[in-house]
Amino acid sequence: MVKIKFILNGEPVEADVEPNTLLLNLLRDRFGLTGPKYACGVGECGACTVLLDGEPVLSCLTLAVDVNGRRVDTIEGLSDETTERIRRALIEEAGIQCGFCTPGFITTAKWILDTYRNPSIDDIREMLRGNLCRCTGYVNIVRAIHRAAREKNMDDEETAQ
Repeated sequence: MVKIKFILNGEPVEADVEPNTLLLNLLRDRFGLTGPKYACGVGECGACTVLLDGEPVLSCLTLAVDVNGRRVDTIEGLSDETTERIRRALIEEAGIQCGFCTPGFITTAKWILDTYRNPSIDDIREMLRGNLCRCTGYVNIVRAIHRAAREKNMDDEETAQ
């Protein structure tokens, strides 16, 4: 067993883990965070996406020991204005159907909006390429994230003035 300490959704936590424990299993089984979904198990779908030090990672491919001393944010811990803007846009643009993939999309979209000031539709499609959805066909998801980015930029410009 290896003792790890990290920041989880803004709170310091620690856990004893086997060296081969996956972050996804630690989050779901030890901390009860079911937002990151176990789907493909091989890093192909993005349903398990979390932010590690602000960058999207696939928790089904990340060892828990690799987050020692770092910050992990799951969908459960994302509650800032950017995340709320993304959620509203997904609802208003009908970008959610069954909802299984939605946490991974929101987490990735949060990173996109925090990292890129004015992403184009093509940029957003490219950055979402690791997230799969079997229900929506992606058009409404991409449109919602683009809308959220435009709204964020407008608010940022108003605040700067």
